[in-house]
Amino acid sequence: MKKNKISKNWINKQRRDIYVRQSKIDGYRARSVYKLIEIDKKFKIFKEGMFILDIGAAPGSWSQYASKVIKNGKLISVDLNDMENIKNTIQIKGDFTNQNIQKKIKDYFIKGLDVVMSDMAVNTTGIKDLDSIQTGELCKEAMIYSKDILFSNGFFISKIFMGSSFNEIVALGKKIFKEVKVFKPQSSRKDSKESFIICKKIR
Repeated sequence: MKKNKISKNWINKQRRDIYVRQSKIDGYRARSVYKLIEIDKKFKIFKEGMFILDIGAAPGSWSQYASKVIKNGKLISVDLNDMENIKNTIQIKGDFTNQNIQKKIKDYFIKGLDVVMSDMAVNTTGIKDLDSIQTGELCKEAMIYSKDILFSNGFFISKIFMGSSFNEIVALGKKIFKEVKVFKPQSSRKDSKESFIICKKIR
């Protein structure tokens, strides 16, 4: 009974959500694209010809947006789940934390990358502190990986949650990058603890 009530609440919330409606009009696969659009508008990240890695990409709205902007650039999307093809992108199905997958990505981007972006999150347990810590670990792994693959003036963008690992993630960002900002887009739901860390220029 409780599960059905939660499901109905979620469906009603989706119906009322202006970003869900707008994503259908604009042809994007998820409302999360508007978070990336806001990030790009504020920090002026994406340009034509860039090389980009999208981690935790499914269902693909971030890749949809970035691929439009970079045009003749190169974008690889990585996710555990199958994803419908997006024009001018390459999809890798697998676990980003697996070393074989990380090597495969490096083989595609031998010279380096302009942007690594991650919307990775663990499947929620309902225990917010635990979910925050586990998602934080994914963010840290992506950030450390970025250090070895980004161009010196490259960007790292990742979802993070307010919680016990928040300060640790920001501190790691400042250790690796010269510029670190935390930003909560308007399109993030008000009841969500998510923010995004935007890092620039490898130290």
